[in-house]
Amino acid sequence: MKVSLIPKPSEFYDLFMEASTNALEAARQTEVRFRDFPDSAVSHADIKELEHVGDGLTRDLFQLLNTQYVTPFDREDIFDLATSLDDVVDTIDHASDLLDLYALESTAAPAIEQCKILVGAVEQLTTAVGKLKSLKSIEPALIEVHRLEDEGDRVVRDAIADLFHGTNVDPLVVIRWKDIFEALEDAIDACESAANVIGNIFVKNA
Repeated sequence: MKVSLIPKPSEFYDLFMEASTNALEAARQTEVRFRDFPDSAVSHADIKELEHVGDGLTRDLFQLLNTQYVTPFDREDIFDLATSLDDVVDTIDHASDLLDLYALESTAAPAIEQCKILVGAVEQLTTAVGKLKSLKSIEPALIEVHRLEDEGDRVVRDAIADLFHGTNVDPLVVIRWKDIFEALEDAIDACESAANVIGNIFVKNA
């Protein structure tokens, strides 16, 4: 593998931006999928395609990292950020897949609320990624991701509590929706993990 001595920092920033934008599109389409399920125009195949795009961008970032002698910030931080952005899309894909896997007949209000929080978190994450190059005014977006994650914790806790406190509820339905609520919470948590990586980069380089 040939290592280039010519610095190409802009390529890293461009790929990170593409990865976060792809994650945002996955979050937005998943919100539509959950909101309109089972008659949504967005299928899981649409989400899966975005997951494949994300995998490709992650491979491109690793390839660039392995061939560049000079990087814009620590190599381990580049690896961690690429991985964490990929994790956001992977967890979104998993939550979307469960709708079909469990053969559910309708959607649930808490899941729709979680999707809205997820979209907000990925929007803030994308804003933060866009400010990586300058590392200016990046903190407000990171703080908002953490606030949204806290809100997501509240929603999933209330949603699961309602499942188990309901009467005459099919136990299988309870199990299925509990899994989906937790899968959506995992996606929101993945946003916070990516924000933590960006925060670490900020502390080291600002």
